[in-house]
Amino acid sequence: VQLQASGGGLVQAGGSLRLSCAASGSNVRLYVMGWFRQSPGNQRELVATASAGGTTVYSESVKGRFGISRGSGTSGVYLQMNNLKPEDTAVYYCRGTDGASDYWGRGTLVTVSS
Repeated sequence: VQLQASGGGLVQAGGSLRLSCAASGSNVRLYVMGWFRQSPGNQRELVATASAGGTTVYSESVKGRFGISRGSGTSGVYLQMNNLKPEDTAVYYCRGTDGASDYWGRGTLVTVSS
């Protein structure tokens, strides 16, 4: 299984971005997909996850500003990021699990200027 993330970029504070992650491979069934982020000097942290059944989890720092959604089937996940803040600047990674293994994408950089 390979995960390909896209949609990062440079945006001013208060702006919006939409990240996409597509999974490819044989018999892809990722029951939980999500987004994590890592900024310089910090550990990778959870942003949001979504199960195939529709259950979502958000970190407190993004609740009310970010929305995660799954694509058709179980092979895609999106992250709508609104009211972005400079502290949201990080490399965002897509992650998926099929219950036996975890898969990570290469990351997409989000930079929020003040």
